[in-house]
Amino acid sequence: MRHPLLRQSLTALRVLLIMTLVLGIGYTAAVLAVGQVLLPSQANGSLLTHDGEVVGSALIGQSFTDDDGEALEQWFQSRPSAVGYDAAGSGGSNLGPESDELVAAIDERRASIATREGVDPASIPADALTASASGLDPHISPAYAALQAPRIADARGLELSAVQALIDRLIEGRTLGYIGEPRVSVLALNIALAELQ
Repeated sequence: MRHPLLRQSLTALRVLLIMTLVLGIGYTAAVLAVGQVLLPSQANGSLLTHDGEVVGSALIGQSFTDDDGEALEQWFQSRPSAVGYDAAGSGGSNLGPESDELVAAIDERRASIATREGVDPASIPADALTASASGLDPHISPAYAALQAPRIADARGLELSAVQALIDRLIEGRTLGYIGEPRVSVLALNIALAELQ
């Protein structure tokens, strides 16, 4: 008769191997297969393409600025990001509403946007001035998109009505009809702009 400890160890090893195969490999393969069949875009990162080339994800915002951080006139601008849209370092600024540093940053952004867009500083929506909690938000409000439309139409030599129609076409409603606010994906807008030309 085998030693009881050896028998228990062999049984435990068999269970470990079976569970590794079933849960480690089988379950993972099943979830992958279901994702690829039912939700292939989401399972592969919600990637967006232009001219057959992947240009980003619908879930992660991007910056449309030059090397000096200045806004590129011909593109819609994203909301500010505390992490520079670096998906490896997601996070907000963690500055509270009483923070002098946050108030100064908002005032600086307000002045910069008002100058760039040629608008009254009071008309700039909050999402243009404040970063999201993740620093990766790919969306802006329809109001912020509309605020940028005249600049983009002028920079691209387009009719303002064509740019506004593009915005209206790409507005996403509230999730499930009541969660959140209507929004527009900046990357989707810029891809549509490139295809419009």
